Amino acid sequence: MSGHSKWSTIKRQKGAKDAARGALFTKLGNAIAIAARAGDDPDMNFALRLAIDKAKASNMPMTNIQRSIDRGSGKLGGDQIQEVLYEGYGPGGVAIIVECATDNLNRTYPEVRLAFSKHGGNIAEKGAVAFQFDQKGMIRVKQTGDDLMLAAIEAGAEDVQEEDNESVIYTDAKELAKVRDSLKESGIEITEAELTFVPNNTIEITDEATAGKIMRLMDALDELDDVTNTHVNFEFADSIEV
Repeated sequence: MSGHSKWSTIKRQKGAKDAARGALFTKLGNAIAIAARAGDDPDMNFALRLAIDKAKASNMPMTNIQRSIDRGSGKLGGDQIQEVLYEGYGPGGVAIIVECATDNLNRTYPEVRLAFSKHGGNIAEKGAVAFQFDQKGMIRVKQTGDDLMLAAIEAGAEDVQEEDNESVIYTDAKELAKVRDSLKESGIEITEAELTFVPNNTIEITDEATAGKIMRLMDALDELDDVTNTHVNFEFADSIEV
């Protein structure tokens, strides 16, 4: 499975910026609301449990979490929030999937389209990009080494990669809950678990100018409150400073 170590580090730093500017809670709340549409009991709704765990890890107050659950389950009334996926190409022909949670498609689509067009990209037709990715479960843990790899494989994982003194474990999308719970029962500290889109092949960006254009596009997308996640098929070469 393709490595994403440098981009993963940058993306996590961007998440810290989201927290600093107060946008993170909006994105986390939207993700919780989307998950809660399938049921407001996290014991019966694994997607909701994942979203709540991610919010708690970012110190989101329980009142905010409960409000997001109530919003998604319809208890607060108002426009129903929905999940939508946009696909596009960025500078250098890189493929980008943009996950959004919105109560107003007439607002969200133009904002995403404008971000692409202003920064050297273009939004694509449905299915034009997604076929280049596989949906997988992703679990990040604060542990490396053969013991972890063995535990992950025994739990049903497909692949384990080491990144910055941590490990990223990939699973079949349907096996994420089982593998996550098995690792937790083994005493392994999990820092993140979610469904993600993993590219079948990656494009290495070696040109500084192209890398800069890509980063400006990714920043523009991440600054949109309706965007909950982005998935890409590029990796920056080690020589690139971003």
